[in-house]
Amino acid sequence: MHALIVIDVQLDFCPGGALAVPGGDEIVAPINALMDAVDTVVLTQDWHPAGHSSFASAHAGKAPYELTEMPYGPQVLWPDHCVIGSAGAAFHPALNTDRADLILRKGYNPAIDSYSAFFENDRRTPTGLEGYLRTRGIERLTLVGLATDFCVTYSALDAAKLDFTVTVREDLCRAIDLDGSLSAARAGMQGAGVKLARAA
Repeated sequence: MHALIVIDVQLDFCPGGALAVPGGDEIVAPINALMDAVDTVVLTQDWHPAGHSSFASAHAGKAPYELTEMPYGPQVLWPDHCVIGSAGAAFHPALNTDRADLILRKGYNPAIDSYSAFFENDRRTPTGLEGYLRTRGIERLTLVGLATDFCVTYSALDAAKLDFTVTVREDLCRAIDLDGSLSAARAGMQGAGVKLARAA
């Protein structure tokens, strides 16, 4: 069984959004097309309470994209984004959400950011996605979405560590590329046995 995991294709990560990823809206139509080729579709949704600890605005004197130290390790501080119930937290309106078997919301713990679809950034607190996929008999995962070098990469690395067979469709992702984060992400995924692929 094969699942498509669509990571955070939300308005705040698309052009005009609070944390816009260049070209983030370009991947929506081809992601919709890919949904017909898999058994299961999972959509993840970044879902932060106002004042989340990963927001630069929650730290006096800090600016977006600065690093800070959290109890669980280093954390990039972001512009306020994907606040629960806000317009920016909504999925891109052209994304085929009707095809989703599961919508997984992450990042709602105010003290811990959550890039991965499988674990919060403490690397210990599970989201429940692994159990869902196991009980559905799913072994193969294709990951697409936003952004390549943060939520997609973290999800892919965790999926590989959990012994799923993982492919990231790079043509159906877009990156933030913060200080070389994209090349580091690609190297890390390849080192973990994640297949990086593009459409033929």
